[in-house]
Amino acid sequence: MHIGLDRLPDLSQLQRIRSARLGVLAHPASVDRDLTHIAFVLERLGVRPRLFFGPEHGYGGEAQDMASVTSAVDARSGARIVSLYGDRFEDLSPSAADLAEIDLLLIDLADVGARYYTFVWTALLALRAAHAAGVHVVLLDRPNPIGCALESVEGATQAPGFLSFVGLEPVPIRHSLTVGELVALFARREGIPLGDVACGLHVVAVEEHRREGLAAEWDRPFVLPSPNMPATDTALVYPGGCLIEGTNLSEGRGTTRPFEIVGAPWLDGRDLAARLASTGLLGFIARPLTFRPTFQKHAGKTCGGVQVHVTDPRTFRPVATYLALTAFAFRQQPEAFRFRTERYEYVDTIPAFDLLTGSAAARLAIEAGEDPLAIALEVSRPDPAWSEVMREAQAARAAAG
Repeated sequence: MHIGLDRLPDLSQLQRIRSARLGVLAHPASVDRDLTHIAFVLERLGVRPRLFFGPEHGYGGEAQDMASVTSAVDARSGARIVSLYGDRFEDLSPSAADLAEIDLLLIDLADVGARYYTFVWTALLALRAAHAAGVHVVLLDRPNPIGCALESVEGATQAPGFLSFVGLEPVPIRHSLTVGELVALFARREGIPLGDVACGLHVVAVEEHRREGLAAEWDRPFVLPSPNMPATDTALVYPGGCLIEGTNLSEGRGTTRPFEIVGAPWLDGRDLAARLASTGLLGFIARPLTFRPTFQKHAGKTCGGVQVHVTDPRTFRPVATYLALTAFAFRQQPEAFRFRTERYEYVDTIPAFDLLTGSAAARLAIEAGEDPLAIALEVSRPDPAWSEVMREAQAARAAAG
């Protein structure tokens, strides 16, 4: 497999990159097959970026979720590091002043295949701002660690009024596309030129990789793209596990297995595990456990809950599994369970669970005490139109190559 960064030394555009006033949008997982970071790959090629941009969690990946990141200076090169994750929604896009310093933006961000993983939206916002400023964009694509199989798609696109930074455009929860395909799709729809043209988008595709392949099958280690995405097991559960952020259950932050571990001080893990086993959902075992988070929700308190162990990634459906888990947890202790109402990813008028699921339907059904399995199957049902959108996205990525 050859990812976009692996192919950088052989690109026909390399001389143009060398001579450009270059900006780079990257994070800790922006590494090649030898685990060399893009900054050092560029240095070996004689390229000195004017600016670095960092997405949520920062260019160095040190910040926790939803923590505002300040700009800094790269100690090795002296180049500025501009944060694209601040206190306001406007902070998510490169400013006109920063873009005036460059004429080419190189993007290399690893995604994990769920619409609420924000890096793809940072890439899209950067492209829009760059296009408006007359800056050309080269995106180095990477494979989706949880695969691009059509049968793995889960969830409909968001209902009107439910777009946000955890879903800037209408996309299923588990979308089965790459960053390059998603960004090219929306670029084409918005009239941004595709290919090696001025002020357009050029995507360097992944070569010699099976679309359905998972990260465990790659010819290289998985590098954590954010602090709570440490392993391929985490990526497999994340399209469901992130839904827990919209509740007062701990999603396992502050433990060594975030998103796999879920619970609360008042939760009976043994009962929850038994109820999940009774659903007939495939590909996992929910193991009851107790745990004590070191930070965030229920920090320092002993929680009951489960750890979701994926036994068959091909049949496991994370969205359905965690929707059922949420509904069972509500049924167990409705007086203790709570859906989050605090500000979430720049939105304070819509509950986080609704932003994550894409409508209010799942939350209202859970609160009404409807059957957990029925809720899970309904909300996770794939959007029938998405197969055609996937073909459109692949065609757009090819046109951008």
